[in-house]
Amino acid sequence: MTDQLKRAISAAKTAQSNTATTDQASNGAEQQNFEMSESSYKTSHTAVRKARRFAMQGLYEWLVTDHRFDKDGKLGWKANAPHDIAARTRATNAMHTVHIGYYHEMMRDIPEQIEALDALISQHLDREIDKLDTVEHAILLIGAYELQNRLEIPYKVVLDEAMKLNNHFGATDAHKLINAVLDRMAVELRDAEVQADTKANLRTSQKAAAKSAEAIKEKGLAKEETAAADSKPAKPRISANKTNVKRDRANKVGADAPNTDSKSQD
Repeated sequence: MTDQLKRAISAAKTAQSNTATTDQASNGAEQQNFEMSESSYKTSHTAVRKARRFAMQGLYEWLVTDHRFDKDGKLGWKANAPHDIAARTRATNAMHTVHIGYYHEMMRDIPEQIEALDALISQHLDREIDKLDTVEHAILLIGAYELQNRLEIPYKVVLDEAMKLNNHFGATDAHKLINAVLDRMAVELRDAEVQADTKANLRTSQKAAAKSAEAIKEKGLAKEETAAADSKPAKPRISANKTNVKRDRANKVGADAPNTDSKSQD
């Protein structure tokens, strides 16, 4: 093998090694950037609330397009999948203060569980679920999903957040229906939590009633003591007239006394 051929083979191996190293570094950098990008998003209570808002809007869009077309048998019209909605939402909105992980979870899991969640909701409705306003339907889907799957979120928080979503997006009186449905659903899905909360509220109300009764009792005793003090006979007072009489008598005695000065002068 000539020296020239050896140098060519060595150069090829070096180039191949450098290419592999560059690709590996590039892939690692991309992976790192992706992880940093995902981890840089907020996970606070406010960030979760914003995730619910974006999910409500995304679910609304999905309900009036692909989901409706699917139910109506217009499969050829389906071109607005939940993951496409989520990707488009992230591309067109500043979501650095949103809990992205929770947003994607809701946009993925709720459409997948739509039949089971609708069945849960329908048990507590006084009408067909198709008659629901789409905004109310989307809010109830989020509430039902959280009550069933996110047990770490207190049921009262789920109900409160649903009310906030309705205040932001829904009709004025829709909160009555949403609150009633989710409240009944909480009794079904979170029975132990609801019972514990009911007992805690009962103890709190009993303590408040006991304090109120004690305050009333103390107030009554204070009134009785005041009335008893007022009913005691008053101490006799020296009359100003009697004082004047004594003073007059003293003056009279002084007037009747002989004038020694005048006698001595005589």
